[in-house]
Amino acid sequence: MGEWQIPPKGGHMESADGLYLQNMTWKQIEERLKTNDLIIVPVGSTEAHGPHAPLGEDTFLVTRVAEAVAAKTGCTVAQPIWYGSHPYHHLGMPGTIVVPEEVFVGQLKAVIAGLWNMGFRKQILLNGHGQEYVIPTALHQFAKTYQVPAVLINLNWYHAIQDQFKLQGEGGPYETPFIHADEVETSWSLALFPEFMRMEDVADTTPRGFLPEGHIDKAGNLLHRPVAWYGQVGCGPIEVAAYKPGVVGKASAARAEKAIPGVEKLLDYMVKLVTDILTAFPPGKLPPIEEVTQRRKEDVEAVLKGPLAPGGRSIYTLAYPM
Repeated sequence: MGEWQIPPKGGHMESADGLYLQNMTWKQIEERLKTNDLIIVPVGSTEAHGPHAPLGEDTFLVTRVAEAVAAKTGCTVAQPIWYGSHPYHHLGMPGTIVVPEEVFVGQLKAVIAGLWNMGFRKQILLNGHGQEYVIPTALHQFAKTYQVPAVLINLNWYHAIQDQFKLQGEGGPYETPFIHADEVETSWSLALFPEFMRMEDVADTTPRGFLPEGHIDKAGNLLHRPVAWYGQVGCGPIEVAAYKPGVVGKASAARAEKAIPGVEKLLDYMVKLVTDILTAFPPGKLPPIEEVTQRRKEDVEAVLKGPLAPGGRSIYTLAYPM
């Protein structure tokens, strides 16, 4: 679709270049909504990623991608969710902040509602962390509570480009399968935000499980094994006991060039996704009321107008507390 600068120009979180929602005035937001009412919400975590990588690795992965896509398409990026939900095997690892699922879901639901209320009714929650089994719950809880027209998508970056994680024996670039803070994730980090990486401090570990290989999948469920990586507890050691460096795999094998084709393919896909959503639903347009909600049409029309418009109301008049 187009050539990309890799690594992309980063550092937009404190810039006034019109990419980030929180850096804009309300007047600027109102103008943006007239031309592009889609927003990308990067959903990351604060988590140990070894001695060579920042605690915000999962967040930087998705913010750098979101920034590049927004610059290309004209959509907006929300400042990221820095603290995420975690599976049991991450519990207790220094550097990892574990938010309980119910708290995490409640926060995401509240963010979705607040963005919808201000006019961003097309939202892509771009996830960069192993919490893909939690985020859809927030989307469906929002939908059940408010029952308003919206386009809400949870995109996990690794799911969008599953053919980009092949091992060398399969024609791919990687020596080892994607797990955590390993060859794959570190390669992507080197491609997207090399300024944060300290490869002179890299450490490797040997992943292991308690069952024979073939039953339990690894990160992203990219191997398509019978049991999802998050669909078990007790089939492998916890991180704080077996992987004290915070790495699960061979991070020393990481190279930016291994990840660059995948980065470009992910960016291309996201541009297509944003473009297709806005083609189907141009600014101000949403799925038809009568086909997506059981609420009375007049109630939905009032909140669609927004709280500041004549005859309009806020989304919170439909259901509160959340």
